[in-house]
Amino acid sequence: MSPRLRSRQRGAIGLMAAGTMAVALVFMLLAVDSGRLYLEKRKVQAIADTAALEAAGRGGVCTPTTTASDYATQNATRNGFTVVAGDNTRGLVVTCGTLVTNANNIRVFTANATKNDAVRVVVTSNVATGIASGIWNMFTGSPIPVQTTLTATAVAASAPPLAALTIRSTAVVVDTDNKASILSSLFGGLLGGSLNVSVAGWNGLLTSNISLLSYLDRLKLDLGLTAVGYSEVLSNSINVSQLIQSAINVMDPNGTLSASATIVSLNALKVASGTTTVVLGTALQIESGTNIAGLAVNMRVFDLIQGFVQLANKKNGLVASVPINLPGIASIDLSVQVLQPPQLSAIGNPAHAIAPGQDPQAGPNRIYVQTAQLRTRASVNLPVLNTVINLVNGVAGLAGPLVGAVDALVHLNLVGVVNQLTCAVSCTAPYLQVLPPPVGIDIELDAASASSWVTGYSCASPTDKSLTTSTNTSLVNLRMGKIPYNSVFGSNTAPPTVVVNPLKVVDIGTRHCVLIILCDAPIPSVGGGLGLSANIAVAAKTNLPHTYYSPDLPAITQQPFYYAYTTTNIVSSLTDPAKGLVSGINLDMYGPTPGNSNLLGNIIGGLGTILSAVTTLLLNAINSTLSPLLDTLINNILLGLGIDLNKVDVGANLSCQAGRAYLVI
Repeated sequence: MSPRLRSRQRGAIGLMAAGTMAVALVFMLLAVDSGRLYLEKRKVQAIADTAALEAAGRGGVCTPTTTASDYATQNATRNGFTVVAGDNTRGLVVTCGTLVTNANNIRVFTANATKNDAVRVVVTSNVATGIASGIWNMFTGSPIPVQTTLTATAVAASAPPLAALTIRSTAVVVDTDNKASILSSLFGGLLGGSLNVSVAGWNGLLTSNISLLSYLDRLKLDLGLTAVGYSEVLSNSINVSQLIQSAINVMDPNGTLSASATIVSLNALKVASGTTTVVLGTALQIESGTNIAGLAVNMRVFDLIQGFVQLANKKNGLVASVPINLPGIASIDLSVQVLQPPQLSAIGNPAHAIAPGQDPQAGPNRIYVQTAQLRTRASVNLPVLNTVINLVNGVAGLAGPLVGAVDALVHLNLVGVVNQLTCAVSCTAPYLQVLPPPVGIDIELDAASASSWVTGYSCASPTDKSLTTSTNTSLVNLRMGKIPYNSVFGSNTAPPTVVVNPLKVVDIGTRHCVLIILCDAPIPSVGGGLGLSANIAVAAKTNLPHTYYSPDLPAITQQPFYYAYTTTNIVSSLTDPAKGLVSGINLDMYGPTPGNSNLLGNIIGGLGTILSAVTTLLLNAINSTLSPLLDTLINNILLGLGIDLNKVDVGANLSCQAGRAYLVI
């Protein structure tokens, strides 16, 4: 190759090297400049993200105030982005609205100043124009701007609202050894074991609270469950003893309180529960996908344990027998069975519960609670009735009216032959006996479930919110008379029809007397008698609306606020004819039953005027005796099961944002 050719090649290589270096310099400038703009863009996007999260997380609104904009601006300022009013180079625009999902399953923000389901923040910031952009504009002939505008948009959604309902029929008071003994017998009988809990032990359960979140977490740990969420622990069959042990573990995580009355009582309940298994989700309803923070609702330990006991009784189908002695009044042999367990607490998103097309009372996303449905029979020995002077005197006064109506009664063969009311030598005369022994009465009571459910809510702000519920009180049937045990209890899934026979309160017999004062033993039931029965129903009040407003509407993590729905007092109604329920007590005249003096025959009509006076006396006397008895029965027994025939308490909680806000766009 000639030297001249080699010289020319050296010049070409130099030009190529210079060109390559120029291109490399351009790309280097482009890379540096793009990196600078990328970092600036990230800063602006971070400002938008954090500002939107704070505005949504603090429940900011756009109307009637502009707290959303205030919260977003405060956040931007703390992060070094100062918003200058009227300066478009450093702008921050906040818009409130809602989120919808379009046909392509993409979230779309819709502006609506009256809603704060989501908050959109648009941040604008001007930065110096890049070198690469300037060179490009120089070659293209475009003017070179000094500043480049960067814009970032973020949409944050508020955490969904979360509502909780808790139901209880009463606040139990255990202040005597007798009440503690009755509760122990009752709970032990329902569980199928023996139980002895002191007054201090019961009151420890009544005054202690437990977080549902802490309890479910501990139960998952104790059962060795690892699945995310709580559906597994709520749907599995679990020993009642394990459910109680997990409650002990929450209340005494370090095992240092084993001697306390509360822990001692829980251990006693655990032993009494045996091997019965239940499904926890039957008593605790939690909507699928509920934010974990929303499960921090608090419950009384007594209410939780009471629910376990009633669930166990529904499963084992046992009838609890509780003997009660009321000195000077009566001895009671009480039997109780749970026909339907309670739904103690329900947690969920109220927006889902009342969504269009959803049934808030029966839909899959309902927030619904109910008390237990119970059947109770008390066989009562009432010796005190024999000493009620008004009753004895009133019945004794029946002899005159009845014998005076001998023409109406002769077909009953009351005296065999018609005799004079008095006789000088020998005669057969009517003999009336008040409450022939044994003196006892059976009382059967059916208490259906009371229920409550969410029907509406509003969340203008965390301090301006409401929750609307609808409630049905319990349907109560009270029957009195002679009630066979096997007509009350059987299968708790298909309970038998209750049979009520009249209680003989007056027996009309005869006796033969000589010289009036020398009388043979009376022959009972020759003329039948008077029979007492009762079937009193207190109808449920249905769809009772109530709205809880803040501040009487605490957040999920606080104790519920209870509202009491009062109903007709079935006990006072027995002694207050003005309430209209006394008509449920029947006092009828019965004819004799041939060949059996222990049973009452058919009702005899047409004697209303004869019996009206004594009926009033009898009812008044029996009412005054039975009312304190029923009051004792209800206060000492049914209240222990959380059943109050006079009221039901529904507790409510609502958190407008249960948990933290999150970015959606």
